[in-house]
Amino acid sequence: MTETVFIPGPDTARAYRDALGRFGTGITVITTQTADGPLAMTANSFASVSLDPPLVLWCAAKKSQRYRAFTEAATYAIHILAEDQRPLAEHFARSGLEFDAIDWHRSDTGLPVLGGCIARFECRRSALHDAGDHTIIVGEVERAALRSGRGLLHKGGQYGTFAPRG
Repeated sequence: MTETVFIPGPDTARAYRDALGRFGTGITVITTQTADGPLAMTANSFASVSLDPPLVLWCAAKKSQRYRAFTEAATYAIHILAEDQRPLAEHFARSGLEFDAIDWHRSDTGLPVLGGCIARFECRRSALHDAGDHTIIVGEVERAALRSGRGLLHKGGQYGTFAPRG
């Protein structure tokens, strides 16, 4: 198989995106409460940062219409989606305001939390770091939840999950 080598730039943007797409990631939905109601955004840029203190990060695109609300939010919840929650990922990738047909409730701290996820991290914003066309949002996890199940994954523009061992 032939390897393609290139310098990332405007003329190779598609190749660069394709190269990044070779890395499979989990899918998350981030939620927060705004003055106008609950708001959500789908993101695959999530990572653990530290166990002590418990820190996680995710990245928000500066061109997103929801960017300002999330970078200004003092608290938010990160939901790791289950394998059957692809419609939820696609829904919040398009619109962050439509919660009417979504399984959700308010947590004890007032955050909108989604049902059916395999893990959730309720966070207080700890730091923001400029990173090109995104901002890295670091949060301290104040509360977490988990349940069994397989996660929804994204790789090469496709959704999927791991096959069980057997």
